[in-house]
Amino acid sequence: MTTAQPLHIDSPRSAPPRRNRAHTNTELYAWLFMRVSGVLLVILVLGHLFIMNILDGGVQRINFGFVAGRYASPFWQVWDLLMLWLAMLHGTNGLRTVINDYTRRDATRFTLKMVLYTATTLVIALGTLVIFTFDPNIK
Repeated sequence: MTTAQPLHIDSPRSAPPRRNRAHTNTELYAWLFMRVSGVLLVILVLGHLFIMNILDGGVQRINFGFVAGRYASPFWQVWDLLMLWLAMLHGTNGLRTVINDYTRRDATRFTLKMVLYTATTLVIALGTLVIFTFDPNIK
């Protein structure tokens, strides 16, 4: 008769098995970016809403001339550029996390991320181009 081997269960405090990959802090930096960019976005967006809706008289004043006057100032160009970049990168990072969490196949994950990164790059590039090349005198 053979005797059964006892089941071996690792101690809950034992270290997890090491992987052969190089250790990187990419996820830590992504997590930290989400917290910092979130705080900055709250400040920028609430400031934008307060200035546009309360100090500048509301949305009924917004027209081509208003935007032309606003983009004549480097301050507003930088403000809007920061909102654009931070919002797009914050959203992209969040959606990247969702894609990593919910896709099962590597090929699907890769495809979705490439679509996400392409769309993000296009929106950031076009938005930056509009902010810095806006000219109200083009005829």
